[in-house]
Amino acid sequence: MTALSGVLGRIPAAERGETRIADRVVAKIAAQAAKEAIDEPPKEGASPRATVTVHRDTARVRVSLELGYPTDIGRQCGAVRRRVIERVRALAGMEVPEVAVQVERLHPAGASAAAQGRIR
Repeated sequence: MTALSGVLGRIPAAERGETRIADRVVAKIAAQAAKEAIDEPPKEGASPRATVTVHRDTARVRVSLELGYPTDIGRQCGAVRRRVIERVRALAGMEVPEVAVQVERLHPAGASAAAQGRIR
């Protein structure tokens, strides 16, 4: 038995190293979770984007998104917050004490149909 195998045999596997999840990975999880939470994403709208600051096992998230109009903005933002917290906790094992949701643009429901009517 070598000295290394003797040491490894006494230290539990969970304590031999650390797992670090990059901020950009957590941001992708958050952006996908935000996309899943939106009831009806606008057809011409951009996909949600997220930026994340990770400190140990805590992630602070900022999500930017676009919504269809009319919609209950408060309800949609609440759904995004809940889903982001749930998915980051489940997939990355991190606590999320803060999710800031920024609505960047509202897309009227009939805008694309009206624009197409004018083109013809």
